[in-house]
Amino acid sequence: MILPVILSGGAGTRLWPLSRELYPKQLLPLACDKTMLQETINRLDGIQDIEAPLIVCNDAHRFMVDEQARQLNKKPQAIILEPCGRNTAPAVAIAALYAQKTGSDPVLLILPADHLIQDVPAFHQAVQSGVEQAEQGSLVTFGIVPTLPETGYGYIRAEQRGNSLACPVAEFVEKPDLATAINYLSSGDYYWNSGMFMFRASRYLEELQHYQPDMLIACQNAMTSMTSDLDFQRLDETDFAACPANSIDYAVMEKTDQPLSYLFLQAGMILVPGQLFGMSILMIPKAMSSSAMC
Repeated sequence: MILPVILSGGAGTRLWPLSRELYPKQLLPLACDKTMLQETINRLDGIQDIEAPLIVCNDAHRFMVDEQARQLNKKPQAIILEPCGRNTAPAVAIAALYAQKTGSDPVLLILPADHLIQDVPAFHQAVQSGVEQAEQGSLVTFGIVPTLPETGYGYIRAEQRGNSLACPVAEFVEKPDLATAINYLSSGDYYWNSGMFMFRASRYLEELQHYQPDMLIACQNAMTSMTSDLDFQRLDETDFAACPANSIDYAVMEKTDQPLSYLFLQAGMILVPGQLFGMSILMIPKAMSSSAMC
């Protein structure tokens, strides 16, 4: 089974004043009549062997997240509340630990809540290919075929891809300057890092144990002291605040020497930079039009 983990903890302050700390962009209807979180939830429809999503969000956003899921008539498996932001690596660790509470070890599909995807069937195809890799023990990341030398994204350098959707990752690279980004684009070997991942819960926790043991211990402590509050699972503030803050890329993906696969997504379908309200920090579809799927 695939357990989707939707990361909705971002404050969204870079899109101020439209997006604010208490009303971040993932909770706004920026491209159509549904919010970005709602579109992320709806995008799961049609994926084989998919469970109800697990949502990790900021405590301050809990009622908005719950209400937006209710509007879709789609009840999350759980809504886990972060008392403070600790970036994506601890959020995914908490999700992995929660997923193992029943004794299972599902494949986790890690999805940021603020992505817009135009070609949903192509996304589903990439996910299904990712399951095959994750079930074999790989850590899977998704890359986007770049269409311009964007300096605002990290990149993935892929090894020889051949005819398969999946291929080994050669390296992760940081956000480049313009000249470097132009070279990346012309080489054909580099892809935008989407921030989406797939792996078994146990595999991620094994990697965290190896590279970030203090983070794993702090997350285990926070899970032990987790309490239920209405429809929410509330992490203890003291325990979770003791957790080191780090992204999943820095904490695990850039360090691991274990099998790591990359799956490419066509450029026209997802996450292409563009202007919105005079700011180029929101990922929007390449061809935004009235006919775009929302």
